[in-house]
Amino acid sequence: MDRRTFLSLGAISSLFVKDAFALKNNIYVPIDSLSIPKNTTFRNDIYISKERWQIFVNVRDRLRKVKKYVGYGNFNIISFDNALFYGRNYSAIGAFTKAELALLDELFYEDPAKYQFYGDRTIANISSKISKKEVRKIPCTGHYLFKGKPFDDYNQVKKDIGKSIILTSGVRGVAKQMSLYMDKIYRLNGNITQASFSIAPPAYTYHAISDFDVGKKGFGYDNFTDRFAKTKEFKELTKLTYISMRYEINNKDGVGYEPWHVKVI
Repeated sequence: MDRRTFLSLGAISSLFVKDAFALKNNIYVPIDSLSIPKNTTFRNDIYISKERWQIFVNVRDRLRKVKKYVGYGNFNIISFDNALFYGRNYSAIGAFTKAELALLDELFYEDPAKYQFYGDRTIANISSKISKKEVRKIPCTGHYLFKGKPFDDYNQVKKDIGKSIILTSGVRGVAKQMSLYMDKIYRLNGNITQASFSIAPPAYTYHAISDFDVGKKGFGYDNFTDRFAKTKEFKELTKLTYISMRYEINNKDGVGYEPWHVKVI
């Protein structure tokens, strides 16, 4: 399904209007730490509007049902059109409504600079697909890596650092990134601006073309915090010359510090 189809569906909904996301004026808190303190809000943050909140919740839940149906690993690489297909054909998921499609379209195609995210677009179309011929599944992880340099780099990292380094996230298609993005917005009570500091919007993730995340075995959720930067594994990563870090402190993209995110170079 292309952008024109999505827009035509969105135009039918009275909820799909200009500036449909709400602007809130909050107390300004400067970003001067490695990660955002819990419950921090910023001046002129953009939120999901009250009028669209239930639509947002419904479509988020529908994507989670798709993941449950296809399985965690498969959800990493299914296309958005596949997600819509499962919704139309399996009653336990339910078809995505016109209002839901309009919201998804806006989250994908909107210029995220309005959310203070300044990274490069990596996916042109919401219907972009990832071929299974392009990827390799990594045993015991539930994740995939693109063949070629990403796959080779990961294996070299394993050789250079050892068995304590693990793959925590690899290839992500549009459906997976959209789901993660909406989960983050949900946990932040609808704050799109703050969510975009923590995770790239769906059309802007490098997981869709090359990058991957690594962590320390047994470190759990701390692998996705700045605490990973204090581990021996991270220190060893910084010594490697064939990879780099995508999101360093105060990076130009406006993304929070991610010491776990490997940039394929």
